[in-house]
Amino acid sequence: MADLDALRARWTRALEGARAPGGGPDPAPYAENLLVRWQEPQRHYHTLTHLTAVLDHVDVLEKHAADPDVVRLAAWFHDAVYLPDRSENEERSARLAERALAEAGVPDAKTAEVARLVRLTVTHAPADDDRDGQVLCDADLAILAAPPSAYAAYTAAVREEYAFVPNEAFREGRSAILRQLLDLPRLFRTPYGAAEWEATARYNLRGELEMLSP
Repeated sequence: MADLDALRARWTRALEGARAPGGGPDPAPYAENLLVRWQEPQRHYHTLTHLTAVLDHVDVLEKHAADPDVVRLAAWFHDAVYLPDRSENEERSARLAERALAEAGVPDAKTAEVARLVRLTVTHAPADDDRDGQVLCDADLAILAAPPSAYAAYTAAVREEYAFVPNEAFREGRSAILRQLLDLPRLFRTPYGAAEWEATARYNLRGELEMLSP
């Protein structure tokens, strides 16, 4: 179970880091709105556990970020809107971030950066000089380098989110995604991610692809 009080505190620290303490309305209602979203019943992988893991990985990678608190806010919003049968989740999440952060007192430039980072999670392809994008994308993909039992739980949860998709169609779609990932020259763009996660992630992806093969 996710620690809701710890998450509320982490939200407040990130928000105040981006806007300066006392620089806007009470952070609490914004945290509650996001926490409710992350606990919606259609979620099985994209849950508070995933949010916590992404925030934890941002903490690990923060020295590689240009603005770690902006990256943390992007982590909070990156799957805030999530319906498995819809393709515009990232765009809707980015627009939610634009509305909420502007109201919460975050400067326009930082609000725009959060929204840009959220939209980047469509492709997970940050530019070579995009330090914040590299940190967010690596943190989001770090599950790919999980130990075997955690990786198996991840794949099972993803299948549960797509329970409405017939087995053959899911197998073909998931296999295509795995091949696209394996074809990337690098899954992880930060020095830490490349050194610590790349090899294990590729091993996991190849193993899953082999299991899905007829």
